[in-house]
Amino acid sequence: MAKQSRPEASQLPDGPEKPGEPLPNLDEDQFRPIDTRALLDAPRSQHRPRVLMLYGSLRERSYSRFATEEAARILEKFGAEVRIFNPAGLPLVDSVPPDHPKVRELRDLSVWSEAQVWCWPERHGAMTGVMKTQIDWLPLSLSGVRPTQGRTLAVMQVSGGSQSFNAVNQLRILGRWMRMVTIPNQSSVARAFAEFDEAGRMKPSSYYNRIVDVMEELMKFTLLLRDRSAYLTDRYSERVESAEAVSRRVNQRSI
Repeated sequence: MAKQSRPEASQLPDGPEKPGEPLPNLDEDQFRPIDTRALLDAPRSQHRPRVLMLYGSLRERSYSRFATEEAARILEKFGAEVRIFNPAGLPLVDSVPPDHPKVRELRDLSVWSEAQVWCWPERHGAMTGVMKTQIDWLPLSLSGVRPTQGRTLAVMQVSGGSQSFNAVNQLRILGRWMRMVTIPNQSSVARAFAEFDEAGRMKPSSYYNRIVDVMEELMKFTLLLRDRSAYLTDRYSERVESAEAVSRRVNQRSI
């Protein structure tokens, strides 16, 4: 069969806008060309990547906690500074003021972090309330600071039965909603009760190897993105909104 010749450039269909055409809906003052220097030549941080880890079970023998602790050891081996939040004592959302000590602890850790790991058990085919409560206490904006935006995120789950991906899929939705950069790889540990010894250490297995893979990928993405996070999350729509807010404040009538 004869090869189809590639159409000449003049034959290609035009897009909705040609370069140089007027864009009447565009705020030219807030539109900025892509700054390749900010993307490619950002000054490099020298401190260890800061990783916050959340798990979703309060059981004494919690496999999501065991998996989190195992992942924390791997991250520390890669050179990360790791903090694990203990959800015990965290109240339900809106049942207490946000200055509750456990709420403040969680929010401060999220602001501190440059990356996060979320790991929870699948229960009734979905996430646990313990984990969802932690995420629900994290606002999109906190005193002008976004405690999750631009952070890298790795998601993991443990299951009591056969392998499932319901929880990690829900975690990906939450991560996107919280404006986080969720890495492609993920971990799902099936029959978790058989994968940890009496001391809570994970046994050698393909599941363990996968957790190493996920933590390695998280470190790579974090090192690539953490110094560019502010630029990557600088949005045209928010610049327009901020400019309009300043204009309203400056031009408001004196009372």
